[in-house]
Amino acid sequence: MENDGTDSPGVSRREFLERVAAGGAGLAVAGGLARPGAPAWAAKGSVTLADVGVGDPGGDWSKFSGPTGWDVKLVAMGNAPSGVLNVLIAGGGTQIYDVVNIVGGMQKPLVENNLIEPIDTARVPNWGKDTYIREFLAPGKPGFDFIGYKGNVYGVPTVLQGDSFAYLPEKTGPLDSYGALFDPKWKGFVALEDNFTTTGQKTALYLQKNKLASIKDPANMTPAEIKTVIDFLIAKKKAGQFRVIWSSFEQSVNLLTSREVYVMDCWEPMVFVAKKKGVSAVYAAPKEGYLLWAMAAYIVRNPKRSKEQEKAAYELLDFMLGGWYGAKITLSRGYMTNPAAVAYAKSNPGEFGPAEAQEIAAIDANVRKKFQFGGTWQNRWPTHVETYESEWARFKAA
Repeated sequence: MENDGTDSPGVSRREFLERVAAGGAGLAVAGGLARPGAPAWAAKGSVTLADVGVGDPGGDWSKFSGPTGWDVKLVAMGNAPSGVLNVLIAGGGTQIYDVVNIVGGMQKPLVENNLIEPIDTARVPNWGKDTYIREFLAPGKPGFDFIGYKGNVYGVPTVLQGDSFAYLPEKTGPLDSYGALFDPKWKGFVALEDNFTTTGQKTALYLQKNKLASIKDPANMTPAEIKTVIDFLIAKKKAGQFRVIWSSFEQSVNLLTSREVYVMDCWEPMVFVAKKKGVSAVYAAPKEGYLLWAMAAYIVRNPKRSKEQEKAAYELLDFMLGGWYGAKITLSRGYMTNPAAVAYAKSNPGEFGPAEAQEIAAIDANVRKKFQFGGTWQNRWPTHVETYESEWARFKAA
């Protein structure tokens, strides 16, 4: 399968961590190597967490390890759906990992291949306190597809975010529509992500909302609808609209900081980096809405796992829904995590200074507004995934 919206060819959220996460050292290599210098909470053992790069609180798991007696062994994991399946099925991941923290929406293939366990939410005390789960991810809401399957919960939501596009106001002025990506005014100064579930889905949302094409659901298009979207993109490509189709985090940041492009389909952290480099980039609030998504932490199915190890895995999931962890991830990644994060940061000035607490509150409020405004939920495993793959290949070859 082509990579999903957080894992373009040659890049993953892991690269985001490695390149730009404040205070976060690189993850251990895949295969289970522990982080050098990790605290030796060896009284009970380790919970092995495979993460795509956004779930590491700067290498500090002491708030979990101290009270529980369990260490966290963090390993790097790619985020492409096919790669996740390969690691768990062919790579022996079910015998290595206790928890995998990836962008959600992978339940169907994971459940059908018997790779993950349903979550007993009664064993996660913070679950009932998390109003974001009830508001955005409950059964019957579109977000449930990021953590559930056939009425059962399989993932614990650790991060929530809404994506749009970036622009340089010094070159374009204010922009509030995905139409900027296709506006001839910016011909030759536009970049798209090499990814059909981000670029393709945002394009579908633009065409639908502006009544330029008949698309029922941008998140799960029919083969005919997918072809319509790709035909539109090919026509723009042949007209010279796109300067480049980017495929790595570093490349996309460089496109902004060099001012080689003025409008770019990308992730918000790229704007954070560009700003730190002195470029006044803006992450747009498009009138059509956002590409919404959530990270999900899954318990990997391993019949040989002891009850004690299983209990520790549940304790880690609960910790990841807690205030300290949420505040750390929000501050370092720019994502909304859980409702306890803002309150924790504000009430613990010894751990989070006033400016940090204010930033955490601002980030939380910003992402929350995105979810309230709406848009389309990213689809990690669309019904006609093979058509998506072949049509995207047609666009790239055009």
